Amino acid sequence: MPVKFKTIQKSQPGVAGGGDKKFYASPVYTGEITLEQLTERIEKISTVSGADIRAVLYALVDVIPAELANSQIVRVGDLGSFRLSIGSEGKEKEEEVTASGIKSSKIIFTPGSKIKAMQNNLKYEKA
Repeated sequence: MPVKFKTIQKSQPGVAGGGDKKFYASPVYTGEITLEQLTERIEKISTVSGADIRAVLYALVDVIPAELANSQIVRVGDLGSFRLSIGSEGKEKEEEVTASGIKSSKIIFTPGSKIKAMQNNLKYEKA
């Protein structure tokens, strides 16, 4: 089934007044799947009960943030890995770089082999 997309117009970033506007493809989302729905889907294709699946998924939601906060890269098999990234102020000297200069953090997800393969084989269709 192809991924549907629509066309949107965007201005040039960082250009006063927007600069030249161009058209770009943007995905059309058809909905979302919740943790409960994921549990039901997994339950149908495995011998594990919904209660056990739910317990593991909710535990994963608790464990991943704790491990990221503990400076760990969290690898979740073929799903991929999560790691923390930080943004800080640039300083002239190494000793000037301190924790107070860290201004932001974000979580980076790197997809595993199955997700990468899916990405490489996507088909697209204009909505």
